Amino acid sequence: IRHRPSPLYGQQDMNEPLLDNSEGQLFLTEAFKVIIEEVLCKGTDVKEKVCEWREPEELAALLDLELRENGEPQHQLLQRIRDVAKYSVKTNHPRFFNQLFAGVDYHALTGRFLTEALNTSQYTYEVAPVFVLMEDEVLSKLRSLVGWAEGDGIFCPGGTMSNMYAMNVARYRAFPEVKLKGMWSLPRLAVFTSQQSHYSVMKAAAFQGIGTENVFKVKVDDRGCMIPEDLGETIELAKSQGAVPFFVHATSGTTVQGAFDPLEPIADICDRQGLWMHVDAAWGGSVLFSKEHKHLMRGVERADSVTWNPHKMMLTGLQCSAILLKDTTHLLKHCHSADAKYLFQQDKFYDTSLDTGDKSIQCGRKVDCLKLWLMWKAVGSKGLEERVDRAFTHTRYLVEEMKRREGFELIGKPLFVNVCFWFIPPSLRGKENSPDYNDRLSKVAPVIKERMMKQGTMMLGYQPQGGRVNFFRMIVISPQLSHQDMTFCLNEIERLGNDL
Repeated sequence: IRHRPSPLYGQQDMNEPLLDNSEGQLFLTEAFKVIIEEVLCKGTDVKEKVCEWREPEELAALLDLELRENGEPQHQLLQRIRDVAKYSVKTNHPRFFNQLFAGVDYHALTGRFLTEALNTSQYTYEVAPVFVLMEDEVLSKLRSLVGWAEGDGIFCPGGTMSNMYAMNVARYRAFPEVKLKGMWSLPRLAVFTSQQSHYSVMKAAAFQGIGTENVFKVKVDDRGCMIPEDLGETIELAKSQGAVPFFVHATSGTTVQGAFDPLEPIADICDRQGLWMHVDAAWGGSVLFSKEHKHLMRGVERADSVTWNPHKMMLTGLQCSAILLKDTTHLLKHCHSADAKYLFQQDKFYDTSLDTGDKSIQCGRKVDCLKLWLMWKAVGSKGLEERVDRAFTHTRYLVEEMKRREGFELIGKPLFVNVCFWFIPPSLRGKENSPDYNDRLSKVAPVIKERMMKQGTMMLGYQPQGGRVNFFRMIVISPQLSHQDMTFCLNEIERLGNDL
C-alpha cells in the first residue's frame, strides 16, 4: 500500500499556512465521536470488557506501531484511534478497582480537553492569566480545608514530585546554604517515615543526595499506622549515630492498607524536636471534604506541608497533584528560584508576583487547576463530600458481604476505602497449619488476576507485604459503582478461583 500525504500536511504555497484548519477541525470532530463512543460509552458500560487483553507481540502487530516516511489518510487515522481505545485498559469502567484512581467526571474531563486545546504553560501571568488566578484560588481553597488561613503551594506532576518538593524545601529551611554550596555544606541528614509509606520518600532521598540509608523507617501497628513512640525512639537512634534529623514524613492513606498515621502525637514530637512535619495525603487528603470522615486527619493543620492528589479520590483525571505549605515567607520560591531574566523580567507592566513559575523546579508546567476548578464549580463542596461518603458506604457494604462468604479473609478492618483480603480456594480451606500453606496461597491471587484480565471482566491488584503473602487490594472509589458491582466482584473471584 502506498501511503499518500495526510491532507493536514500536503504540499502548499509558501504564502499559505502549512496546516489546513478546516481539515484539522473536521478530523477532530470525527475523532471526538470515536472517543465518546469507544471510551466514554463502551468504557463505562458494565456489559463491556475492562480490558481487551493481548500479548505484547500480538498487540504491537495489531496496532501497527511503525512510524513511516509518509502520513496516512484520515479514515486510517480514525481507525488507529479506535484501536488505541479498544486495546487500552478502561479505567473509567465501574469494575476497574486496580489503582487509586478510577471513574470519570465529565466536568473535569471537559476541563482537561479545554486545557489541551489552549496549550499554555503555567509559569507567567503573561501567557496564562486565567490559570494563574485560578490556581491561586484552588490552592487557597485546598489549604483552607487543611486548616490554614494563609500559606503557599503549587500544582506539580504527581504525589512523588509533591513529596520531593516538601523534602527539598524542608532541607532549605534547615540549611539555606545548601542551594549555593551544595552537599559540601551539610551534615549527615536524617529522614523519618513509616514502614508502609510511599516509595517516593526513598526516591526523594536518593534524588536529593541525602541517601536512602538515611531514611529511617518507623514501625507501624497492625493497621499500618505509624507508632509515635517508635518515631521518638528512632529519632534518638539517628542522633546517636551522628545524623541530624530534619524531616518527618507522615502518611494519610497508605497505598496498600489505606492507613492514616496519628498526626497529633507526631506533631507533638516534631514540635519538640524542631522538625519539619510533612503529611503525604496524596491518597487520603480528600477525606477533608467529609464532615463524617475528616477526623482521620485530625491534627493535619499542625503540619508544615501536605501532599494532596485530587486526581485520585476526587476523579479530576490524571494528573492533578498539589503541594501545600503553611509557610508565608516564600520558602518555595527562594528554594527553587533561578531568576531567569528572559522569563521573569521585573519591569513588566503588571504585578510580577503573579509570575509563579520560579516556585517550580520545572520551567514548562501543565495547567492542572482547571479540571479541578470546573468540577468543583459544577458539584460544589457538598457534591465532593457526597462522593467521599458514598465510597465509604460501598466499602462497608463490601466488607459485610465478604464476612458472609466462605473463603474471603480480610486483612483487618479497613480504615479507608482500601479493602485488603485473601481469597482461600476450597482446596486450601482448613489447611492453615500445613507447612506449604503460605506458598500455595501466594500463588492464588496472581492466577485469579491473570484470568480476570484475559477475560476482561474486572481489574483489582494484589501484592505481598511484610510477612503476608500475596493478597488482593480492592479500591472502592468510583461514583459509578453500585452494590451490584460489589456483589459481582465477589462472585467473579469465586468463579475464577474455586478450582485452584
